[in-house]
Amino acid sequence: MKCPFCGYTESKVLDSRMNKEMDTIRRRRECLKCSRRFTTAERLEEGLLVIKKDGRREVFDRAKILNGLKKACEKRPISITTLEKIVSRIEYNLFEKNEREIKCSEIGEMVMDELKKLDEVAYVRFASVYRQFKDINEFMEELKELLIKKDEQ
Repeated sequence: MKCPFCGYTESKVLDSRMNKEMDTIRRRRECLKCSRRFTTAERLEEGLLVIKKDGRREVFDRAKILNGLKKACEKRPISITTLEKIVSRIEYNLFEKNEREIKCSEIGEMVMDELKKLDEVAYVRFASVYRQFKDINEFMEELKELLIKKDEQ
């Protein structure tokens, strides 16, 4: 681990803790050269592959989910902390499946489920891009279903 102050590559770990979501280990470190302290966050990398619509495979990247959520929730009263928690829940659920590969459509559905519970406007924004509605009628059908479910509650 490289010291952010002096660049030295040796440090000792003073304390290690899991975060609340149990997906990251926070370590308090001390540089062996300049003795300054700094904190690192480590995330387990399991090598989950995402199968794209065209059949390509790429390594899972939680930042892509977060970016999609940010776009859907733009100008909505939703904190970045809330979005990060959603990403952590989705990531946790994906790794709990214990599969090496997952279809991007499964991830998209998980995101839509989370957004539907969080904010209807953000859900419709995400769904309109994710589902790639062919015309206004498909879009209206999705809105009608949303309104029916809202009335049932």
